[in-house]
Amino acid sequence: MNLSSFMPKDLVYPKAAACLTEEEKKDYIEKISGLLKEQNAAVIAHYYCNDDVQALAESTGGFIGDSLEMAKWGKKSSFDRLIVCGVRFMGETAKILSPEKTILMPSLKAECSLDLGCPAEEFSEFCDQHPNRTVVVYANTSAAVKARADWVVTSSIAIQVVEHLHSLGKELIWAPDRHLGSYIERLTGADMLRWQAHCVVHDEFKAQALEKLKQMHPDAAVLVHPESPAAVVEMADVVGSTSQLLKAAKTLPNSKLIVATDSGIFYKLQQACPDKELIIAPTQGEGATCKSCAHCPWMAMNGLKEIYEALTAGQDTGLHEVHVDEEIRVKALNSLNRLLDFSEKLAGRK
Repeated sequence: MNLSSFMPKDLVYPKAAACLTEEEKKDYIEKISGLLKEQNAAVIAHYYCNDDVQALAESTGGFIGDSLEMAKWGKKSSFDRLIVCGVRFMGETAKILSPEKTILMPSLKAECSLDLGCPAEEFSEFCDQHPNRTVVVYANTSAAVKARADWVVTSSIAIQVVEHLHSLGKELIWAPDRHLGSYIERLTGADMLRWQAHCVVHDEFKAQALEKLKQMHPDAAVLVHPESPAAVVEMADVVGSTSQLLKAAKTLPNSKLIVATDSGIFYKLQQACPDKELIIAPTQGEGATCKSCAHCPWMAMNGLKEIYEALTAGQDTGLHEVHVDEEIRVKALNSLNRLLDFSEKLAGRK
């Protein structure tokens, strides 16, 4: 059973981070590096951020990863301040796990279409209409939605969690990504009421254009994130999260890889597979619109100038510091801890 879409009809894409000259980049990197040491701070970047931001995180002792890896790394680190380069729910997740730390972001206006497509009030009202169902939400949601959930999952472990709940006879509510939910439902056979939001990047990959690209490169392996439409997923050699796609890219024998996820991943893919040809899956041409052109417009708000501004905001932290209501934080932490505990048990069985 599906739900009607709650996606905003007219999403307004933000301006990207400031475009800098090479000399300006060098200057900002030098200044940021000094500030990070002074403030005992670290840059934590998502795989989908621009190359300059990921390189900065690497060169200054920070971290690059997916949203939950970012938050877990920040929690374990000894840094007092974390500069979370990604989108707003990632900053909130870091604050949920590390309430004692100052969490800053280059811009608090960096949204996520999945988060926007799952408003907390509407979602909570729907959950109230189905009180006997276990609520499972994707990490790409607000702290308030996580607080309403029984479980939070990432794309790398969602199938295992749903299989576990299905084996216990649980009927589920899933939110927010319709494609990932459909993929999980097909694989597990679980009874799921699926929220109908989508990622503006992954939703644009189209099977028609991908099929033509495969014909041009018949020896290429196709790597697809499960937030993509079913017809695209069905064409994949590997389906997985960002971390899983990176691991697969290293081990696949193919010298060419067609990649259907945000193009920001190419920074780490090129490091992992320097001898392989990497090709972004098409978001334009027949059957495609190329509104995002395979790069999240809100991720593109993260830049060196914006990181510097977050570190130098002083008392004017309203533009950059992440705050989460304590009652919401505690509730969201409970659902996140279920995921973390399950993940540790799963790892122990391997």
